[in-house]
Amino acid sequence: MDKQQVRVNQIYPGGEIRMINFKRTLLFIALAAFVAGVMFAGGCLLVKDFSPTAGGAPGALDKPVASAADNIPGVGPGTVAEIVDRAGPAVVKIDTATVRGGADPFFNDPFFRQFFGRPFGFGLPPREEHGVGSGFIISEDGYILTNEHVINGATKITVTVQGFADPLPAQVVGADYDLDLAVLKVDAGRSLPTLKLGDSDKIKVGNWVIAIGNPFGLDHTVTVGVISAKGRPVQVENRSYKNLLQTDASINPGNSGGPLLNLAGEVVGINTAVAQAQGIGFAIPANTVKEVLDELINKGKVVRPWLGVQLHPLNKELAEYLGLKSTEGALVVGVVDGSPAARAGLMQGDVIVQWDGKKVATVDDLIELIRQTKIGQKVVAVVYRGGKLHSVSIVVTEKPSQLR
Repeated sequence: MDKQQVRVNQIYPGGEIRMINFKRTLLFIALAAFVAGVMFAGGCLLVKDFSPTAGGAPGALDKPVASAADNIPGVGPGTVAEIVDRAGPAVVKIDTATVRGGADPFFNDPFFRQFFGRPFGFGLPPREEHGVGSGFIISEDGYILTNEHVINGATKITVTVQGFADPLPAQVVGADYDLDLAVLKVDAGRSLPTLKLGDSDKIKVGNWVIAIGNPFGLDHTVTVGVISAKGRPVQVENRSYKNLLQTDASINPGNSGGPLLNLAGEVVGINTAVAQAQGIGFAIPANTVKEVLDELINKGKVVRPWLGVQLHPLNKELAEYLGLKSTEGALVVGVVDGSPAARAGLMQGDVIVQWDGKKVATVDDLIELIRQTKIGQKVVAVVYRGGKLHSVSIVVTEKPSQLR
C-alpha cells in the first residue's frame, strides 16, 4: 500500500471499502430516481387515460382549478360584491334619541315625600338615550322601511344616506308593533336609490342570502349565509313573531331593519332578531311587508279586525271536563268588556267550533279566520256551551289602538 493510500486510511477509517460503498449508493440513487420517473410518467398517463375527458379536447387537465366561489350554485367570484355595490347605496343607518327618566311631579311636593320618601333616581334630570339601527329606501322620494322596535319611543330620528354629508331628519309615517314594521320618510331634495321587495315565498331552504346593516354601529357591514328554515315562530320579550325566515348570515344588534337580499339583489326579508346562539338570525318575510305596506303609508297603522277574547287550546283533559268528544275548537278563557264578543254574548268556557261556516280545529285556525274577516262584517259563530251547540251572531270591529 503506497503512502497516499495510507494517508486516506488514516483520515477515513475503512478507506477504499467506504469509497466503493459510496459509489454503489450513488448508482442505487440514480437507478431509483429513474424508476420513480418512469412510474410518475406512467401514472400521469394512467390518470389521463381514465379521466372523463380522455379522447376529448387535448389539454383539458391543464385548465385552472375553479375557485371556491364557483362551487356555490349560481354564485361567481364577484356575485356578492356586485350585489352589494348595487344595493349598498339604498341601505341606511338610523340613529334615534329617546328622553327617559326624570322624577314624577308628585315627588316635588314635600308633604308627599314625607310619607312616601324619595324614589330611586329622584332628583336626577331626564337623560337622553341613543340607539342605532338599519333600514332601506323603497321609493325615490324617500320612504324607508325598518323595524318598529328601532324607532319605538324615539323623540328624534335621523337617517344617514350615502352621498350626503349630514344625516337627514326623518318622520315616522306608520308603524305596527305586532309585525315589528315601520315606515319613515326623509326629504332628500333629490331622487334616492331604492331596493325592490322580492317574493319571499319563492325563497327555499338552502338558498344563499346577503345581509347588509349597521351591527354595533359599524356602517354597511355585509354578511353572507343561507336560509336555514322558514315559518319560524319566535317570542322576543312581549312581541310574538309568527312566520320568520331563519338564516345563518350573521345578524347582530344594529342590523335590525336592514335588508336580507337574494342573489338577484331583491329584498326577501327584513333582519329583525338574533337568537342567543351563533348562526341563528331571523328576518320578517318580504311578502308579510307587502300585505301591510299600503296601510302603513296611507293610514299610519295596520287595521286589524277584533273579537275581544282570550283563547286557550283544548287538550284531552279539558275536552273531557267540558264533555267534548274531541280536542277540536278554541276555548274562550276571557272576554274583554265592551268588545264584539261581549256584545254578542260570548262567555268564558265557550268553545268556538265554527266561524262563518268554516271549521275551527285549533286556536290558530280561529285567529287566522278572524284576521281574514272584514271590519264591520257580521259573522255567525257556532259555540259549544253546556253540552249543546249554539249559534252566535258577531259584528267584528277594528282593534283599538291602545291594544296594538
